Amino acid sequence: MKPKVSIIMPIYNVEDYLSRSIDSLISQTLLDIEVIAVNDGSTDNSLDILHEYAAKDQRIKVIDKENGGVSSARNAGLANATGEFIGFVDPDDWVDQEMYEEMYETAIVDGADIVMCSYMREFGSHSKEKQFNLPEKITYKANDVQEKVMRRLVGPLKEEVANPELLDAWGTVWSKLYRADIIKDNGITFTDLSVIGTNEDSLFNIEAFYYTKTFSFINKPFYHYWRVNSTSVTTGYKPKLIDNWSNLYQIIEKLIKEKDLGDDFYQALNNRISMNTLGLGLNEVSKANKRSPVTKINRLNQILHDHRIKRSFKEFELGQFPIVWRAFYFCAKQRFALGFYLMLSSIEVLRKIIR
Repeated sequence: MKPKVSIIMPIYNVEDYLSRSIDSLISQTLLDIEVIAVNDGSTDNSLDILHEYAAKDQRIKVIDKENGGVSSARNAGLANATGEFIGFVDPDDWVDQEMYEEMYETAIVDGADIVMCSYMREFGSHSKEKQFNLPEKITYKANDVQEKVMRRLVGPLKEEVANPELLDAWGTVWSKLYRADIIKDNGITFTDLSVIGTNEDSLFNIEAFYYTKTFSFINKPFYHYWRVNSTSVTTGYKPKLIDNWSNLYQIIEKLIKEKDLGDDFYQALNNRISMNTLGLGLNEVSKANKRSPVTKINRLNQILHDHRIKRSFKEFELGQFPIVWRAFYFCAKQRFALGFYLMLSSIEVLRKIIR
């Protein structure tokens, strides 16, 4: 008999955090689960820790493979998942005990194909809840799933652009529970980061939500997203990020065209491209990038003159933004590289203060 939930965990050199994460899973109030732990070629003691847990709890299945990246590891987990529903947990994060029981029961009661919860950002010394301006619970059905959720994953429209920090808040896979048939029957997998750089979660979700008939959101922060791990795949300088994101945009644009999703989706993608200059900029000004300030400014100038970014800014409206963000994106839209650099440097400092 298949378990109610398969939880997929991609693992690479996280011996310092792994026990905390696995302990949170095996102590779930929902007992009928399987934990598919995919060791992606770790060179530390992660695999030994996994074998120790698997020897004590038969619900833990260990897959040991050569290093191929987080997308490859998650895809290996998907291929071996047998549960009615599928969830994802990163190995440096943890979850509340009742997370999967509440999400599973919501899926059954609502007939939902995907259920999502909120999450806490954990900074070691303090926590910050990710705020979603929504009621305690909301359910979308039929066309509303594509028009209000899937489209939001592609990019924001109108007043949604006012909060750039929420651009990908809906896109994480680890805050969701998926009906396995939605994923497996439609052959949905994760795209390798060597192709798209980041946002493999959002791309996976865009496709999954296309096939979703009912979606439920629970406004409770069951998931704990650890922001202290300096070895995480989300940290570090990515020199090819603009090329990677160009590939990402092409994939999304192709999907919009093939599925005939309409003008709102094209405008949403256009807004994503414009707003993603924030991420491209922060990547360039990061301390992990050892280039000189002058070289960084020149690089920012090249980014702002990219043909796709220039085209997206022609239709990008600034009126919805608060004054600070309006000034920031004005610099980007006008391709004022020095001002763009100075504002990015200030944002980077403020991010650390806020944390």
